[in-house]
Amino acid sequence: MRVKEGFVLRDVAGQTVVIATGKASKNFHGMIRLNATGKDIWQGLQEGLSDIEISENLSKKYEIDLEDAENDVKEFLGKIREMGFLENE
Repeated sequence: MRVKEGFVLRDVAGQTVVIATGKASKNFHGMIRLNATGKDIWQGLQEGLSDIEISENLSKKYEIDLEDAENDVKEFLGKIREMGFLENE
């Protein structure tokens, strides 16, 4: 899975946001603010990492149980999938 073309991550005034550009902006207006964990997950998707690789990275970075990291990733991916930000490769 990967982020659909047209959705980009930006740092604006100290906040990390996702905005739609090009064709994607016809269906999505505005922006979504991400916390640090959301930013890490989004960047992992952009790098082509799998769900488990992203979870492992979060577990190490934030010193949390892998199971907790997996749950966080699953929840985040579910939300952005509902918003239409993801596509399967």
